[in-house]
Amino acid sequence: MEGTLTARDKVGVQDFVLLDAYTSESAFLDNLRKRFSENLIYTYIGTLLVSVNPYQELGIYTLSQMELYQGVSFFELPPHVYAIADNAYRMMCSELNNHFILISGESGAGKTEASKKILQYFAVTCPMTESLQRARDRLLFSNPVLEAFGNAKTLRNDNSSRFGKYMDIQFDFKGIPVGGHIISYLIEKSRVVYQNQGERNFHIFYQLLEGGEEELLAYLGLERDPQLYKYLSQGRCAKQSSVNDKNDWKTVSSAFSVIDFTKDDLENLFGIIASVLHLGNICFEENQQGCASVPDTHEIKWIAKVICPLTLELSAYARDAMAKAVYGRTFTWLVNKINSSLVNKDFTGKTVIGLLDIYGFEVFDKNGRKLAGPKGRKKIGWMEFRLFHYAGEVTYCTRGFLEKNSDLLYRHLKEVLCRSKNRILKECFLVAELENRRRAPTVGTQFKNSLSSLLEILISKEPSYIRCIKPNERKEPSKFDDFLIRHQVKYLGLMEHLRVRRAGFAYRRKYEHFLQRYKSLCPDTWPHWRGPPAEGVERLIKYIGYKPEEYKLGRFIKGFINRNKPLCPDNEEFIVFVRKNYILNLRYHVPKNVLDKSWLRPPGILETASDLLRKMCTRNLVRKYCRGITAERRALMQEKVVTSEIFRGKKEGYAESLNQPFANSRIDEGDINPRVLQLLSSEKIQYGVPVIKYDRRGFKMRQRKLIFTQKAAYVVELAKIKQKIEYPTLKGVSTSSLSDGILVIHVLPADIKQKGDVILQCEHVFEAVTKLTMLAKKENLVNVVQGSLQFCISPGKEGTIVFDTGPEEQIYKDKNGQLTVVSGGVWGREA
Repeated sequence: MEGTLTARDKVGVQDFVLLDAYTSESAFLDNLRKRFSENLIYTYIGTLLVSVNPYQELGIYTLSQMELYQGVSFFELPPHVYAIADNAYRMMCSELNNHFILISGESGAGKTEASKKILQYFAVTCPMTESLQRARDRLLFSNPVLEAFGNAKTLRNDNSSRFGKYMDIQFDFKGIPVGGHIISYLIEKSRVVYQNQGERNFHIFYQLLEGGEEELLAYLGLERDPQLYKYLSQGRCAKQSSVNDKNDWKTVSSAFSVIDFTKDDLENLFGIIASVLHLGNICFEENQQGCASVPDTHEIKWIAKVICPLTLELSAYARDAMAKAVYGRTFTWLVNKINSSLVNKDFTGKTVIGLLDIYGFEVFDKNGRKLAGPKGRKKIGWMEFRLFHYAGEVTYCTRGFLEKNSDLLYRHLKEVLCRSKNRILKECFLVAELENRRRAPTVGTQFKNSLSSLLEILISKEPSYIRCIKPNERKEPSKFDDFLIRHQVKYLGLMEHLRVRRAGFAYRRKYEHFLQRYKSLCPDTWPHWRGPPAEGVERLIKYIGYKPEEYKLGRFIKGFINRNKPLCPDNEEFIVFVRKNYILNLRYHVPKNVLDKSWLRPPGILETASDLLRKMCTRNLVRKYCRGITAERRALMQEKVVTSEIFRGKKEGYAESLNQPFANSRIDEGDINPRVLQLLSSEKIQYGVPVIKYDRRGFKMRQRKLIFTQKAAYVVELAKIKQKIEYPTLKGVSTSSLSDGILVIHVLPADIKQKGDVILQCEHVFEAVTKLTMLAKKENLVNVVQGSLQFCISPGKEGTIVFDTGPEEQIYKDKNGQLTVVSGGVWGREA
């Protein structure tokens, strides 16, 4: 490698593996500094590339540079991102397997630029046909569109990716790029409504205002000055000298035409972007009823708005939540739209090279906000919490933390968005979502799920690594901050990687791949080797002339033969390997709970150890289970005990309900009208469940919600409380002995607020009755009746409900004016 280098290239060593003092962090930094001072930003650790952001143009990404690295052995030329790209490409073509390039580092270290350089390298150097030129262009032009909608200026980086991106580039058997696919991860939606001082919103907002045609802006109701929009002016840096929004708009506009966006697509897309800006400018004032109203109707002209009976604070929250939801889902739509233009419909075998650019983190004084001093923070009551991140300790301020990161969107706003005339919004907010009562996954759950799916993708591919380093905080060329870089070297694990490279063999390949690649060098293995691949590799390397100390094969013939003998030199290495391998495999097969009796079968030499480990594991699971019974779960188990005391042997369906766990509630708080939440604000909601209410006269059916607080039970219709039953006035609860879901809440006749008893039908009758009586502390007042029951229509007047069985369930008013309930064995069988 050194023979091809100029004197300038020999400043420091190009591969840290060649460092004499390879265990010294100071020597590592000194080598990095020497090379950086000569604008040599790339250095290897074996096949890993360390890249230092130069914050200036270096002229090392020209067409001639691409041609220089094309098809050349990895270590023949100085370190370069093109060498990583070319090596991955050649390995993919020769071994016909999938690869990925993992680019990591903090914000401003150059990850996004490295990703773009690799993409450009493939576009220029890979073989190409005229018919596939369009696929290549789409891959290239998808990047500026994603950057416009997913990148923003931060304090540390003028073009910071605020989402994670994994892109697969698909190649056919000739090595020609034929398509691609993009997966995005967790765009930073909170940036839409709030930016720290010195930061901007996503690029597309400023690009549209600066570069959009006058006719387009007039159609959208927008002015060019970004200071006019709340969502763009909070960071106080809407105009940025280092960013040319007008030119970037031209690039993005051109890209849209290449990746098949129609005029209708763009009209709807920019309509959404404009709506977000108008939404941010909606202001609220408090009316005489204490609810929010909109004093200035100018913005309403540009966006459909439902005026809700909310407080000022809730109205502002609803506005911001709506803006975040609209932008976040539109970004997902955008990625899917780009993917539809990249998809290759030829289903013949393809190989891929993936590019993973996970957005970098930024550590500020306190979660991006400059806080008051310790005395000031104590005076205003701010709190902090600290996380031990792999990059160091990160301190967060709790002020506004939940509000900033909350994604709850009120149901009635979702309903408005579902009815939108904007085609993109109609695709993003489906009516079916309103019918789904499951709680939306939290940001933490989304992150875990995304990480899990990403690991599944990566584990199936051969990796290459690029570690990006930021040389200073001010984005200045030629400035090398030792303290900052030392910190990055530490958390990127570069010293550990260097030690592994120095300690191990430089070349590792599966027997099959090694034999396929080099079989032509030995007459015994060429053109075909018929035996086990390991034996073929051994025959090959002996023929080439490798000495025994120059290689090691991953097998233990002597050790296997002598595995059952006492520990000796012949089997020691094998037994150590077997122990380690079994323990490593066992960690993926450990039982998850006390009921799981599975266990990985051990090799004979480890049976005794395996039995001991199994017993230890069982004890640990039992201890974990006992400790894991939270107060909340204990309370739910206690509720089941009360249910047993009330219903066991008395009501049909009880036995079937035993394996159905009780829920904390059957209604999400987001599904309760905000007006009702305001009315109940002084009482904590304990439980809610959808019910059908029957009028006491005529027995007309009405959809209602039954809500329990610490003080009372409420029957709710949309935004109204139809009936309040305070627990002291609860006379009792009646149900039938059959499997219907009817329950009657009896109230004391002396309570002048009550018109009569309440007749309800509930899918979760065991659960609802139990929770009601426990909250009222009247478990002994439940009456399970047979045949019929009486209820109070009004003071001094009673009605009758008759219970019967039949081929199918029915509920109707009979000729005697009574409510007849025919049980068919469905209602009440759930918890």
